[in-house]
Amino acid sequence: MRLAHLHFPDITSFTRVAALQQTLTTRLLAHKKLVADAATTTPPPPDPTIITFTPNPVYTTGRRDLPPSNTSPSSSKTLSLPPALEPIRSLLTPPESGSKLHNKNGPIAEYHPTLRGGQTTYHGPGQMVAYTILDLRRMGLSPRCHIRLLENSVVDVLRSYGLDGLITEDPGVWVPRPSSTGSNGDELPRKITAVGVHLRRNISSYGIGFNVTEEPMWFFRQIVACGLEGREATSLEGQGIKGVSTDEVAGRFVDAFVRRVNNDYARGQIALGEKIEEVYKVSEQDIIC
Repeated sequence: MRLAHLHFPDITSFTRVAALQQTLTTRLLAHKKLVADAATTTPPPPDPTIITFTPNPVYTTGRRDLPPSNTSPSSSKTLSLPPALEPIRSLLTPPESGSKLHNKNGPIAEYHPTLRGGQTTYHGPGQMVAYTILDLRRMGLSPRCHIRLLENSVVDVLRSYGLDGLITEDPGVWVPRPSSTGSNGDELPRKITAVGVHLRRNISSYGIGFNVTEEPMWFFRQIVACGLEGREATSLEGQGIKGVSTDEVAGRFVDAFVRRVNNDYARGQIALGEKIEEVYKVSEQDIIC
């Protein structure tokens, strides 16, 4: 099995990436239907894909926080927001508002409802977002194993920077507070990566948001991220790892993901998944053509 990797090195429209993700999931679903309906040999399935990018400032809601009226932003001037985002209504604008962002007296982030799991979170500059578009059955993954694969891949990336990643009963990946803060060991860990996915007929979409710099922290403080009152976010930079780019973290995450797939799910008598033999780069044009 080959794994395609699409990486955007510059800040990219969230809407643009969401559309590419939809294209890829539609192709996987179409192939699954073709196999189910066909009486003869079918073509091989599309390759799984990881998209890594840094979006423009955007607050997203998952299925647990969707506004009651719809699953997409209203076309009217009044956004339909979930209760979690009502306190920051003045900061938000519908998708692709472009020039409205970053005004001193106007909205500074887009709002996007999504169908991923979980609640409200933030994505933006200083963060590496990775979306995995996969057929879980082909990779030998249950839904729970898929989440654990994403979490463990993040833990591996953190370990490569000398940090301990924690997987707890709360969603996402966490890190203990640095010892330099004078913590007595009783303080709660801080969240460094959000995890939220969507599944349809075992085809996955969405993924993780990994905080690299401290730039996203102001945005996180405006909300109760993921519905966890009193819990704080942090980043590699906040943990004392400075000078790291989102591009570097994207590369390390893809490498960790491949190692985890091959070591945990594609080997041994019990493992049922296919091994990833190659990772190859693709462009946006490769997907939309």
